[in-house]
Amino acid sequence: MKYYRLLTIAGSDSGGGAGIQADLKTFSALGCYGMSVICALTAQNTQAVTGIYPVLPEFISLQIDAIMEDIGVDAVKIGMLHSPEVIATVAERLKHYGTPNIVVDPVMVSTGGDKLLRDDAVDALKTILFPIAAVITPNLPEAAMLLHQPVEALLEADSSQLEAACKNLSAFGAQAVVLKGGHGKSHRILDLLYTANDGRLKRFESIRIDTRNTHGTGCTLSAAIAAHLAKGHPLEDAVLQAKIYITGALEAGAAYQLGSGHGPVHHFHRYWK
Repeated sequence: MKYYRLLTIAGSDSGGGAGIQADLKTFSALGCYGMSVICALTAQNTQAVTGIYPVLPEFISLQIDAIMEDIGVDAVKIGMLHSPEVIATVAERLKHYGTPNIVVDPVMVSTGGDKLLRDDAVDALKTILFPIAAVITPNLPEAAMLLHQPVEALLEADSSQLEAACKNLSAFGAQAVVLKGGHGKSHRILDLLYTANDGRLKRFESIRIDTRNTHGTGCTLSAAIAAHLAKGHPLEDAVLQAKIYITGALEAGAAYQLGSGHGPVHHFHRYWK
């Protein structure tokens, strides 16, 4: 018997709601074996990020090598990479190993609004990391930063403008784009999947869930997409299944209170309450 092997390359969240911790919970909840390459340590809770301690690129490379040379992977989820040097290191090692099913969540700002990415790292994301990605999963504020557009313009954009944003994001080289609409103004959430090779757009609509517990939502969705890709699901089905999973996690987590800020989603809602 063999495990579905999932690797998360991201930052550690001391509060447990996002980052490496959220990814590993998601992998486990979806029946996969999770591994991690920690690129930064963060001091954070449900209210704020109070510190970021970077890991040296050389040690990040060693972590990747240790996993690839022995265990291998079926898919990789990439989250917070705070500097151009780290981005270049991760991209080089993944290309070296011919890594399949790379899902990039371009984490730039935390749920609480704290900046997680150096300004000079944005261009490195676009030119170095996105071209090796099977799919990138920006939310609306992240898409605005990547496209140098006003954030409010995308938050209030109609579906045709969001579709144009997807196409523009795909120009950075990823095979597909999932544009997450959770930050939009509507009571319904519109997520879009755009595949670059055929120009196909797929809409995923859902009702907005009334909850304060949204910490780690983006990390969890992208990790779930990676998990389903590792299982051999086509991309469109992987996104659909990930959407079903995160919706259930948001619904089940809404009634809980953890900390004084944005609490986590309920990663194990299918197993316990």
